Amino acid sequence: MANEEKQRYSAEELKEFEEIIRAKLDDTNAELKYLRESLSKKNDTGTDATSGNSKVMEDGADTAEKENLNQLAVRQQKFAKNLENALMRIKNGTYGVCIDSGKLISKERLRLVPHTQHSIEAKLKQK
Repeated sequence: MANEEKQRYSAEELKEFEEIIRAKLDDTNAELKYLRESLSKKNDTGTDATSGNSKVMEDGADTAEKENLNQLAVRQQKFAKNLENALMRIKNGTYGVCIDSGKLISKERLRLVPHTQHSIEAKLKQK
């Protein structure tokens, strides 16, 4: 049966996608935990004894690094939420169906971007 004829993926196919999503979610949560721990550390560089000018420059670098870490954490949080939503779609039977065309999203695309809700054709039309 071709992808266009099928309305949804089989239980075995969904199980494969669920395993992919859970693995990515575990990795994402581990990365998010690391980022949060990095953000919560205060003055762990041991630079308290440095002179005034270099301390000001280090403070600026620390601020920039914290901003970058915060942005990464926000992105990881969003990615984790998208993966969790994909798991919900598996449970309610709507996973793998393009929200624009109503057709099945290719397995190849779902393996690479398991949280997507758009077929490649629909995604290209958005641009």
